Amino acid sequence: MLRRTGLLFGSFNPIHMGHLMLAQHALNFGDVDDVWLVVSPQNPFKEQAGLAPAEVRLGMVRKAVEQDMHIDGCDVELSLPVPSYTIRTLDKLEADYPEREFAIIMGGDNLEGLPRWREAERLIRSHRIIVYPRPGETTDTSAVEAMGGKVTLLDAPQLNLSSTQIRRWVAEGYDVSHFVPRENVETVRETYGGPSEKLGK
Repeated sequence: MLRRTGLLFGSFNPIHMGHLMLAQHALNFGDVDDVWLVVSPQNPFKEQAGLAPAEVRLGMVRKAVEQDMHIDGCDVELSLPVPSYTIRTLDKLEADYPEREFAIIMGGDNLEGLPRWREAERLIRSHRIIVYPRPGETTDTSAVEAMGGKVTLLDAPQLNLSSTQIRRWVAEGYDVSHFVPRENVETVRETYGGPSEKLGK
């Protein structure tokens, strides 16, 4: 029987507690056996300003989940050409891990644009999509389902927290020790800068 692995893609710049809450919720209610946090070196839909080196972000992800048997950091996209296209990543993972079945975990705000992704029809027909809501938004699955996709709606807690906010707070010298995994607090401070006098111990 294939092991079901959910893939949560992101820059994780930096990883924060919202990411970990979502991964845990997908494990509990998303019908998957594992969740892999796939660190993207370059998202073709996002600006790259302020992006920490991929190896630093991967290190923070792996440190944050090193005590968890069912959540792991995945570096597959670091060895693939950039920009990172999800279908290319899935083809690589399926070749490397034939004993696994991969599902994509994504926010409801990304679902509408999914039919415009590279090789979208093959991606949608071949992989289950696990969707979590974004605060204040309604999730419309009709376009993906019309293409033959299987969508699982995840009633995940909605936490209005972003890596962008955390980077700004750190740069301004504020304490983010309760927003990022404890193991990463010092790395976040060193990576994203800011005066030390406002930061927690």
